[in-house]
Amino acid sequence: MTHAPEPKRLPLGPLYYEFSRHNPARITIEPGEQLWVESEDAFSGQIRGNDDRRDKTKRPYGNPQTGPIEVLGASPGDTLAIQIHEIIPSIGQCATRTSDPRQLSEWLGTECPHGTHVCAIHDGLIHWSDSITIPYRPMLGCIGTAPDTGVPTTGPAGPHGGNMDIIETCPGNTVYLPVFVPGAWLYLGDAHAAMGHGELSASGLEMPAHTLITVDLIRGQRIPGPRIESPTEIMTIATGCPMERASAEAFSRLIQWMESDYGWDRWRAYDLLTHVARISVGYYAIGTVATKIEKRYLGEKRG
Repeated sequence: MTHAPEPKRLPLGPLYYEFSRHNPARITIEPGEQLWVESEDAFSGQIRGNDDRRDKTKRPYGNPQTGPIEVLGASPGDTLAIQIHEIIPSIGQCATRTSDPRQLSEWLGTECPHGTHVCAIHDGLIHWSDSITIPYRPMLGCIGTAPDTGVPTTGPAGPHGGNMDIIETCPGNTVYLPVFVPGAWLYLGDAHAAMGHGELSASGLEMPAHTLITVDLIRGQRIPGPRIESPTEIMTIATGCPMERASAEAFSRLIQWMESDYGWDRWRAYDLLTHVARISVGYYAIGTVATKIEKRYLGEKRG
C-alpha cells in the first residue's frame, strides 16, 4: 500500500506586515503539495491574558503573515487554488479587544474601555463567558499573493487578496488568487476562531494557529481578484468605500465568472443574481464584500 507523503511544515519565522515580492522565500512547494503553516495572531502575540495590552510602540503594525511560500512553476497570469483543510489553535485560546470604536463614535462616544478579552477554546466551542459559548468556526483573516508593483500592507485588501476578513476563507473551501510574480509568493495569517460579519471592533477572536493547505496551480488563467469556492457556492470579493461600489464590482466579477466558466449570458446572470444572490461582509471599515450564488443554480461547469 502506498501512503501519501507527510505534509511539509512552515514554522513560525519572521513576522511580515506586507505582501512583498522582495522577501526571500521561506519554503518552496510543488503544485498539489500539502503544507502546514504556523502563524501568529493579529496582535503579534502581545495579548495572552486579560491584563495584557496591545503595545504599538513595540509592534506598530497588525496582522503579521507567515511566508512567502514559493510555488514552483507559478507565473504571472496564472491562478493559485488554495484548499484550506484545517485551522487548529496553537495555544487553545483566542483573544479580542474593543478599544477602537472608529465610525461608531458618532453615536456611542469615544470612552470605550480597552476590553481585552481572552477566551478558551475546547470541545468545538469558544468560551466567551460563563454563560455564552460561540461555535468554533475558524477562518483566515489574511491570505494573499505578492503584487508585481507596490507593496500593500496587511491592513487593506485588494486584487492580491490581503486582509479580506471574509468568514468563508475557512476549512472546506478553496481560495483562488491571481499570480503576479514568478513563484507567486503566497502569505497567510491572521487566523480567527470565529468572527461575525463586518468584524465590528476591528478584531475577530484572534489566535495563533496551524493551517493545513493544499496549493494547486491553474496555468494561463488570469482572474481579476480573489474568488472562493465552497462545496455549495461560488463567490467573488472586492474592497472599497463606499461599500456600494465594492458590492457592484464583486457582483460584476461574479457575473463574469458565471459567463466564462458556466456559459451564462451576462444579462441573464444579472437577472438571476437579483433574486438569489447573497452577500458576506468583511471588515466593514474598508468595505470588503463577497457576493455569492449557490452552485445549484449554475448548471454544469465548462471543461
